[in-house]
Amino acid sequence: MKKYKTLLFDVDNTLLDFDEAEKSALSLLFEEQRITFTPQLEEQYKKINQGLWKSFEEGKMERDEVVNTRFTLLFKELGQAVDGVLLEKKYRSYLDEGHQLIEGALELIHNLQQQYDLYIVTNGISKTQQKRLHDSGLFPLFQDIFVSEDTGYQKPMKEYFDYVSARIPGYSAEETLIIGDSLSSDIKGGQQAGIDTCWFNPKEQSNGTDLVPTFQIQRLDELYTILGVDNIGGRQPQDCMSV
Repeated sequence: MKKYKTLLFDVDNTLLDFDEAEKSALSLLFEEQRITFTPQLEEQYKKINQGLWKSFEEGKMERDEVVNTRFTLLFKELGQAVDGVLLEKKYRSYLDEGHQLIEGALELIHNLQQQYDLYIVTNGISKTQQKRLHDSGLFPLFQDIFVSEDTGYQKPMKEYFDYVSARIPGYSAEETLIIGDSLSSDIKGGQQAGIDTCWFNPKEQSNGTDLVPTFQIQRLDELYTILGVDNIGGRQPQDCMSV
């Protein structure tokens, strides 16, 4: 069994439940705008937002353009002209409060930080990600937090991982594993950086890409099996999938 020293964790929908945080923030924002927040409107927003972030990951768009235009584009589809920057600020204030944990995340990180060097690798807004990590109790368990806004690069860019590896004492690609929910960001980025990858896939989504992660798990506690460590105080994990 391969031994790892450094574990890189994504944040959104890996350790923190971004879907719930996003839904709550959008609901409050549209309530403030006196617009009924429907599932259809949520899907409309997600389609626009995911398209913009995909362009960001591909280096085709700056972060500020992503966040400051998404509500302008959404409301344009609704037939309304709005101040996208102002709505972004309001939305951000609500999103900052969302720190719901993925099941088992806090226990897992508590246990692993005793034996591994743990780091956060996340795209997004630094202030938002740091506040959510602080509020969830995760922040002090990591040795450092690398947010794309601070690095000047983003996952899956090799430059992002070069920035991260240069700031991890004693870094070795051979002894590093990245854990995340995104094939296009975490798994692709990890592969480009020459490190092993673990795809956290709780909804058992199909992989429609040519990206093959080193491991695939449906629950966070399956990491114990991959790492060959005891699940301290928890249930015995089932076998994980190595691909």
